[in-house]
Amino acid sequence: MIGQPDAPALSGSTVPRSRWRWTASRREAAWGWAFISPWIVGFVLFTAIPMAMALYFSLTDFDLRRPNEVQFIGLANYEQILRDPNVAQSMSITLRFAVLTVPPTIALSVGLAMLLNSPRLTGRRAFRTLFYMPTQIPLVASTLIWIGVLNEETGWVNGLLTLVGIQGPDWLNDPGWVLPSLGIVGLWGIGAMMLIALAGLQGIPSELYDAAKVDGAGAWTTLRRITLPLLTPVLFYSLLISCVGVSQYFIQAYVLTNGQPDASTLFYNVNLYREAFSFNQLGYASALAWVLFLIVLALAMLLFWSSSRWVYYAGERR
Repeated sequence: MIGQPDAPALSGSTVPRSRWRWTASRREAAWGWAFISPWIVGFVLFTAIPMAMALYFSLTDFDLRRPNEVQFIGLANYEQILRDPNVAQSMSITLRFAVLTVPPTIALSVGLAMLLNSPRLTGRRAFRTLFYMPTQIPLVASTLIWIGVLNEETGWVNGLLTLVGIQGPDWLNDPGWVLPSLGIVGLWGIGAMMLIALAGLQGIPSELYDAAKVDGAGAWTTLRRITLPLLTPVLFYSLLISCVGVSQYFIQAYVLTNGQPDASTLFYNVNLYREAFSFNQLGYASALAWVLFLIVLALAMLLFWSSSRWVYYAGERR
């Protein structure tokens, strides 16, 4: 009826409706904070505090053999980074490995996703599971398996090459082949990126493909004008995650080669690990870690800045 409030007031309460709504909003926010509090506590304890401690240690001469003799030395560790030839070499190796592996990994994951998204392929679900399964194997265990697979004399890869008359190289002991070998090992785990690309493909409206077919567009035109533009958010995400992953590359290189042969696999993180736990220079290693963090942060900001020029989001106005 006209003149009556939209909702009855609480019986026996003189709290105004506006304040009741404000209280309900506060209650909802409190529940939200309660649900995310485990993550906040974990972030503070296991990320924020360790990062702050690493920043402090990077300004000190902290030797693990003398934990009670920590001396503040300011920016001396960062000055040493500029003069350390191992740092320049490890950065160069990491950069070359990124150029060698990131584009093929993204291209292959998208290609597999397009293949597994085709309605003409029989057993698509089974193939999706098979390609994703390697990501569930512990990384160290799968890396140890690859030592046997890439063995020069008894490995499966060289055995298959011998069948077609090709003499396989010494994959893990030849400085010219060890980086490609690690790239091959990395392709073993592209199942997760493939599933992300598959989800992006399935999010493209089928009406666009129907309209392109009516207009007489071929497969290449459809790929170039529809699929890839609408898949750019997935490509951007894959590129960002791949670059961050390469900057953190450590386990495979450490287990397979430990920086050898001839320091050709001395990745940045392998060098950082050596400084911290082989040479016990935790202060210098902390400085290396913070330099890596700043480099990755700058790279991420650059990618986000460039995304406005080539990443297309559906419904976005340009």
